[in-house]
Amino acid sequence: MRSPDLARLLDDSYLQPYADRLIERAKRIGETEQLLTGGKDTLEDFASGHEYYGLHFSGGEWAFREWAPNATAIYLVGDFSDWNQSLEFALTRISENGTWEIKLPADQLKHGDLYRLNMHWPNGQGERIPTYTRRAVQDASTHIFTAQVWHPETSYQWKHPRPVGKPKAPLIYESHVGMAQEDARVGTYLEFKGKILPRVIKAGYNTIQLMGIMEHPYYGSFGYHVSNFFAASSRCGTPEELKELIDDAHEAGIAVIMDLVHSHAVKNENEGLARFDGTDYQFFHAGARGDHVAWDSRCFDYSKPEVLHFLLSNCRFWIDEYNFDGFRFDGITSMLYTHHGLGTGFGSYENYFDGSVDNDAIAYLALANKIIHTVRPAAITIAEDVSGMPGLGAPQADGGCGFDYRLAMGMPDCWFKLVNDTRDEDWNLNWLYHELTSRRQDEQVISYVESHDQALVGGKSMIFELIDAHMYDAMHKQAENMVVDRGMALHKMARLATLASAAHGYLNFMGNEFGHPEWIDFPREGNGWSYHYARRQWSLRDNPDLKFHFLADFDEAMLEMANHYGTVGGHQPHHLKTCDNDKVMAFEHNGLFFFFNFHPSNSYTDYGIEIPPGEYQLVLNTDEPRFGGYNRLEDDQRYATRKYRVGDLMHHQILLYLPSRCALVLAKA
Repeated sequence: MRSPDLARLLDDSYLQPYADRLIERAKRIGETEQLLTGGKDTLEDFASGHEYYGLHFSGGEWAFREWAPNATAIYLVGDFSDWNQSLEFALTRISENGTWEIKLPADQLKHGDLYRLNMHWPNGQGERIPTYTRRAVQDASTHIFTAQVWHPETSYQWKHPRPVGKPKAPLIYESHVGMAQEDARVGTYLEFKGKILPRVIKAGYNTIQLMGIMEHPYYGSFGYHVSNFFAASSRCGTPEELKELIDDAHEAGIAVIMDLVHSHAVKNENEGLARFDGTDYQFFHAGARGDHVAWDSRCFDYSKPEVLHFLLSNCRFWIDEYNFDGFRFDGITSMLYTHHGLGTGFGSYENYFDGSVDNDAIAYLALANKIIHTVRPAAITIAEDVSGMPGLGAPQADGGCGFDYRLAMGMPDCWFKLVNDTRDEDWNLNWLYHELTSRRQDEQVISYVESHDQALVGGKSMIFELIDAHMYDAMHKQAENMVVDRGMALHKMARLATLASAAHGYLNFMGNEFGHPEWIDFPREGNGWSYHYARRQWSLRDNPDLKFHFLADFDEAMLEMANHYGTVGGHQPHHLKTCDNDKVMAFEHNGLFFFFNFHPSNSYTDYGIEIPPGEYQLVLNTDEPRFGGYNRLEDDQRYATRKYRVGDLMHHQILLYLPSRCALVLAKA
């Protein structure tokens, strides 16, 4: 294997004192790949455990295999055995590493049968769901999950090819299938396909990110306490229905990525991986290191080849079986550090090299990216990391982990700090512009104002922070309310500034584009198991008598502009002007010119900003009446620059009317 070239990473002078540590990390990646493949197989061949383990029908018979090194005996039990343990369904240990196998005639199992494993180990036993099960269903009375034989007479036939390449700049609609419907219940894959997908297409997004796809026992975990890593959540429908949703998205040219949770696993023993073969260290670290105290979950041991086999195969499975176009890796910060990022501010580069970093986790992430991009070259991979770990988004050849993008997780913090903690007249726009445009040279980022994280119970969405209780009595179209007017204006401006400055990609959580009210709260004991806050109220957006549609219409126009002009992606924005006294910020990006007046009351006439010479046309204005604005500017205005001399140099500037709390977008005529 070629040694990585660290030159790009070391362009960051702050990293140069840690070059030896970066070399060590890169070396660990190469050594881990060599260990897994033995230098003979390819990594993608290694990552095919899902084709061997679990339940398969081939050659007229069933074959089931499981890895359980501490087991002394394993029995299949289920509908086919009247749930009795018998020698007829006993597995045989076939390898020293702990692989067990049973082969059965075709008529012994049938589609829809429920089954489990009776697992025996020294001085104990317990029922378990197979680790590679592709289908698990929940009992309506006990709420316990059980594996299900899934072998329909006809397999799903894909109708549409995947998008040929990855989007130049992903415009991501972050979504949760279960809470995507308006009724107070769990939504389905087919409902999402029929009702939500058309909205995404019309709105102009080119990528859908699906949350909560991997099976999880507790719905309230938002899908982040995974039990069955190879099973699509049966709450929302069948595997074929999920495939139909993805297929229809592909027909529209939309990429579909999913949240991949490899940072931890649920503690449940009867339904998950915990103490699967009677030990606490089969998949996870033994002792205290194996427990994530903040998340009440188990932490994988990325140093074990068998664990890497399981997780790397899981990456490939979702691409092979469901045609997913990539992944957002959840909880990367927790994986990267033995302290999981808890209580650490990451204010110094020393935090990345202080001995708390799990180099085995870094090796896993690098190899996961290598497999994903080998199997699906156009795949999109996104790292959710709040720490800013150097090299996450750098290619493996440069000593990095190979993620395509990192979530710009500091950006929502910036916006929420401004709207929560700072008077409008005290906003620091130099700091805001820095936060919008600051990023490592070696990586690409996904920009966003808010995701699902900001609206979970205990927090509020951006619009709720801005408008609060006025949401309930002043969102009628005829209502006059200064708090609502301020909130809607800043909601539009924040999104436009974030999208316009995004050098690589943009994300929005479903419903936030129209200012969905309140927070997100899944059914739980504390709220009487209510679904009231685990849904999306599309009727608010669709009601012409309410103001929500103004925000949605603006979002649609903003994305139409971005798609037409190729606004997102390409080079970095070019700064034109920031004036904290005036609360004005201006920049150019990909040929469009953006002007923001965040001042709460001051409007400016003939406001001069230096700009290349020429004639410009107004292409978007947040103050338009169709977006709920005050209509202080005429549509389709044209502006010509004027010349002025400073010393011996000739300059050009444009003179603008900049209404308060308003943003304009100009293009060369």
